[in-house]
Amino acid sequence: QVQLVDSGGGLVQAGGSLRLSCAASGRTFTNYAMGWFRQAPGKEREFVAVINWTGRTTYYADSVKGRFTISRDNAKNTVYLQMNSLKPEDTAVYYCAADSRPWRTVVTTPSLSDFGSWGQGTQVTVSS
Repeated sequence: QVQLVDSGGGLVQAGGSLRLSCAASGRTFTNYAMGWFRQAPGKEREFVAVINWTGRTTYYADSVKGRFTISRDNAKNTVYLQMNSLKPEDTAVYYCAADSRPWRTVVTTPSLSDFGSWGQGTQVTVSS
């Protein structure tokens, strides 16, 4: 099992930027894909971005494509989500997640059930 700690959320005006971080510990980080999901009040948790275990393959939800960038630093056991041109509809609690199987081939819209470990979440609020 891996432990994940999300950080970097906050309050930002529309058009602004934030960078979320997710620090992992407890198992070999480098062998697992990592994802970011978000959950707005009254809505289901939804996929935002995923990066494969090598860092060479990434996929994004259509709603964030071109604005958000997922990356990972395997030397630091950390995954990031750079969020630019933020919109009020991006307001949500953001969660990082670790794949439950090593070396899995990531897909364009991974299922929540593929991820066995979750961070505690970090609130992102975008004001208009």
